[in-house]
Amino acid sequence: MSSTTTAPGQTEKGHIDPAAAFVPVQTRSERPASFDPADFGTPTGREVNWKHTPLDRIAPLLVADAVPDEDALVTLITGHEQLEVGQLAAGEAPRGEVFVPEDVVAAAVWQRDRRASLLRVPAGVELAEPVTVEVHGRPGTAFEHLVIEAQPNSRATIVLRHDGETHLGQNVEIIVREGAALTLVSVQRWGQHAVHLASHQARVERSAALTHVVVSLGGGVVRVNPSVELAGAGAEGRLFGLAFADAGQHLESQVYLHHEGPHTVGDVLYKAALQGASARTVWIGDVLIGPDAVGTDSYEANRNLVLTEGARADSIPNLEIETGDILGAGHASATGRFDDEQLFYLQARGIREDEARRLVVLGFLSEIAQKTGIPALEDELVEAIERELAEGAAA
Repeated sequence: MSSTTTAPGQTEKGHIDPAAAFVPVQTRSERPASFDPADFGTPTGREVNWKHTPLDRIAPLLVADAVPDEDALVTLITGHEQLEVGQLAAGEAPRGEVFVPEDVVAAAVWQRDRRASLLRVPAGVELAEPVTVEVHGRPGTAFEHLVIEAQPNSRATIVLRHDGETHLGQNVEIIVREGAALTLVSVQRWGQHAVHLASHQARVERSAALTHVVVSLGGGVVRVNPSVELAGAGAEGRLFGLAFADAGQHLESQVYLHHEGPHTVGDVLYKAALQGASARTVWIGDVLIGPDAVGTDSYEANRNLVLTEGARADSIPNLEIETGDILGAGHASATGRFDDEQLFYLQARGIREDEARRLVVLGFLSEIAQKTGIPALEDELVEAIERELAEGAAA
């Protein structure tokens, strides 16, 4: 049996037996982790974390010796005047303080992006306006590791915006220090052939708060997997997601929320709408309440609205509780079509059926758009959803 490769200063988190790599790991907290892509091997589709992902469509990111194209990614940062912006080599703190790859793509990103980008919010600084990181893709293959650190008692909102056409493997390492509050919004508005596989890993320390929002509207295959550890007493993690899948799109999120410290609060809500043949969304939500997480209050939910025949939404909530001393914990999942009573109510007041459907969908998804806390972005997302609906109606 081979041991997990660790980065400098890291402790070993698990091990992988290559001969048995195809055996699904059923417990989320027991998944193997390694900095070496070879330890994972090439996914077969039988692994629990790959069984819902179209492997044939993400093949360029699974090539063991893939070389990134230098011009495949252009990044522009705005509103960062009060931030420390830099680069981190492998082993240079705080890179690797939190992030340990849990799949072959994340491990490949770790190895191939030798100079990770750093965005650091200084201690005690409160940013009045959001910082925007624009990531524009060009045809080719790209690997990107980004470290975001909110130092003690800081306040900031950071928006990652993705567009263009590329195959991107991405790691986002998030550290929210004691007393800090960070909102991170990741918006995917890729072209129709883009592939984006992202692993977000975060640690939230004592009395700190992270709001994490994933918005996926464009791209051929988009898989953004947030993993959040509520490590300190009183830490809060609020994870929200919005997806609108059209014909041929695959939009996926595997969410992991680990309550480790006492008196932590977790709130997970992901919503998706689907229209068109072969439109597909996948949501897997795992919550672990550890043995020391006394006084925890946690809830996760996923809601999906299927607008047309041929669309498919997979929704899998999981909850592990290792202590009996909690305030509350629960999970819920629902997938369905339009609520006939809502439509009848609107039509009875003189609203046309197509307009009534539009209002129902906007009302359903706008709740998540509001979680960004950025009015201009909220308006942009509502307009984008309206365009999606109009294009679907015209098809």
